[in-house]
Amino acid sequence: MEKTFVLAKPDAVQRGLVGEIVKRLESKGLKLVAAKMIKLEDKILDEHYAHLKDKPFFPATKKFMQTTPAVAMVWEGKEAVEVVRTLCGVTNSRKAAPGTIRGDWGQSIQANLVHASDSLETAEKEIRRFFKKEEIFPYALKKEEFIYSPDERE
Repeated sequence: MEKTFVLAKPDAVQRGLVGEIVKRLESKGLKLVAAKMIKLEDKILDEHYAHLKDKPFFPATKKFMQTTPAVAMVWEGKEAVEVVRTLCGVTNSRKAAPGTIRGDWGQSIQANLVHASDSLETAEKEIRRFFKKEEIFPYALKKEEFIYSPDERE
């Protein structure tokens, strides 16, 4: 099964939507294998958003991400990266489809509630960035036989 990284951003924490986000991902059949509330320090944000460092909006993004703690999570499931990205919706919340996290609860590009890994390679890097190996808990999810067909389970 794939693992992917999800970060409930400060706006999700402030608006009391972390539980709704978790519920949406669990309801889809994904398994939460790691979670923690964290304060996003400069070093981790500079690394996480290295691709945005030269953009004029980066200082504002960094300031926003440090307004309150965020909730870092690792989710597991069949094609988890793609499934989570679909559930989140497009980055610009105003253009996100209804039924997605951003489409149902967001109105912003920056304050768009969640970050989700965009590829399996990125997910692996982000999981290592935010979690130690011993903070990820593999376990059997009894309901998997009702979520996946036998040939989809690993």
